[in-house]
This record gives sequence, C-alpha cells and structure tokens, in this order.
Amino acid sequence: MKDIVGKVKSNKMDKTAVVVVDRKKQHPLYRKTLKVSKSYKADTSEVKVEIGDLVVIRHTRPVSKDKRWKVVEVLESKGEEDVAA
Repeated sequence: MKDIVGKVKSNKMDKTAVVVVDRKKQHPLYRKTLKVSKSYKADTSEVKVEIGDLVVIRHTRPVSKDKRWKVVEVLESKGEEDVAA
C-alpha cells in the first residue's frame, strides 16, 4: 500500500475530503526547483477531519468514480489548536 502525507483542502462533501499533496520537482533543462501540487479525493467515513489538518492517505480499491484514497490517520489537527488558543 502507498501512503502519502497531505493537507486537507476541503471537507464539504459527505464522507469525502480533498487532500492536497505538495512535492518539489526539478525542471529537466533549467534545473530550477519547482513546487508541484496535486489534489486527491479521499474517503473519510471512519475519521473526522477539518480544513487544514495534516493527514496520511492510503491508496485503496476504488470507492467511487474519483475516490481511490482513504484517510488513515490525522497527524496534526488544526481544529484542536484553534480551540486551545
């Protein structure tokens, strides 16, 4: 199974969150380091997530037309920090 760490961008859908994964890539000719982002729709039926949370997503069987990832755990919760402050 492949695991990726990303940040929750949206959780407006029922049992689904959009997770953005940032990575750095070097341009093949100019050797400049570029920041590349990709969005994944992940299943959140077992885990509660908020916008801004840092989560681990795992590749799974297709759940729907666009969902092939599942939120495994929340590494850092932004919602709890706001309550404490």
